[in-house]
Amino acid sequence: MTTPSDFQPLLLRIAEALERLAPPKPGELDMSGHDAFVYDSAIDNLRAIGTVSRIPLELLCGIDRVAEILLANTRRFADGLPANNALLWGARGMGKSSLVKAVHASVNGKAADGLALIEIHREDIDRLPELLARLGRSGRRALLFCDDLSFDAGETSYKSLKAVLEGGIEGRPENVLFYATSNRRHLMPRQMIDNERSTAINPGEAVEEKVSLSDRFGLWLGFHACNQETYLAMVHRYAEYFELAVDDRAALEWAATRGNRSGRVAWQFIQHTAGEQGRRI
Repeated sequence: MTTPSDFQPLLLRIAEALERLAPPKPGELDMSGHDAFVYDSAIDNLRAIGTVSRIPLELLCGIDRVAEILLANTRRFADGLPANNALLWGARGMGKSSLVKAVHASVNGKAADGLALIEIHREDIDRLPELLARLGRSGRRALLFCDDLSFDAGETSYKSLKAVLEGGIEGRPENVLFYATSNRRHLMPRQMIDNERSTAINPGEAVEEKVSLSDRFGLWLGFHACNQETYLAMVHRYAEYFELAVDDRAALEWAATRGNRSGRVAWQFIQHTAGEQGRRI
């Protein structure tokens, strides 16, 4: 004879399934089952990323020293030790955002509920104080990542970023670290800083307020344009990994047509070569 207790396991499974399907409660972040997310301002919550667009850490060439520094900093953070916010700045296409994603994958391994990588878009940076508070309440360790961060004349959202990184009364939650990439060392165009110097009553103080934002990052990691030797080393490392036949002259011609040698250009050449050779990468 069937008794009510016989249905308890089934009812429990149904309740758990409904809980997973239910939208997160207001103010809560849904961070279950994945290790990468994008903050979506339209829903004011995180959107899980099933497959992150990234390349293995060992394929990044010509940035060995900064890679070692960022990897060590991230590992300390993942282990619950003190770590610094990081600003990756410098030449375009030299692997700044690729390094952040590769380091996260290297530290996390295959753990789906390990260190979370959360990207926040530049236009949503004014949501950062509230997002940090919510991440702090979640308890999960997270890398908050903003790619191509910079500010133009007239913008004031950099002030809230300064506060949440170090200067605010709450400060940065212990379980959150902030990584940003930028082509600008001080996150603002030089003419913006020069204009403040020329028009302010106290030029020193005005400029100090603008450039002090980058001081909130404990790590400044510089990325510089590569020479021909490094560019070809990038091409060869990709080619070896994907088992492609490459020609140095063709690789140099590819870079010449773009007027630039960088990791991005090397990767684009590899994609072109793989397509020509009928290979998937």
